[in-house]
Amino acid sequence: MTINKIMRGTVYVLGDNIDTDQILTAEYLKINPASEEGREELASLAMCGLPEGSLPFINPKTRLAGYDFIVAGKNFGCGSSREHAVVALGASGVKAVIAQSFARIFFRNCVSTGQLMPVALNSNSDTGTMKTGDVIDIDLDAHCITTRDGVLNTAPVGELANIVAAGGLFAYGRQTGKI
Repeated sequence: MTINKIMRGTVYVLGDNIDTDQILTAEYLKINPASEEGREELASLAMCGLPEGSLPFINPKTRLAGYDFIVAGKNFGCGSSREHAVVALGASGVKAVIAQSFARIFFRNCVSTGQLMPVALNSNSDTGTMKTGDVIDIDLDAHCITTRDGVLNTAPVGELANIVAAGGLFAYGRQTGKI
């Protein structure tokens, strides 16, 4: 996976406390995320646990996400420590999750698997005016997100960008000669 330091794309906006059951329900944990078929199936199921009436996340024709980024509030990825949830989002085409805060295990799974870039907003940054379908720019080096309404500040990602770009912790360790 390649992480561009500047990324542009459309957002899918969610609220606080989005748990792993909303990202991928438990019934799909039997799918093997290591196989290509498994990754394709997980991709088509990303965000399958959202409440009825939510805007569709997956494009039914491509069976991939119709969005490049997820924007959420506090505690994104809470609940079970499901690596499958992170894999489903990454396989669906999501490049980054932007949130006020992350559940520790979800954040760790993003980095460990190299599937997604977790981007934490500074406490003074408010995503309240963003709407699903808006186009934003993320600048990882400048620690900011440009929206139609202005600029939001983010926490620095530092070396995490290189770990995710390498494909996760083990790939990064091999790439840097530490393994």
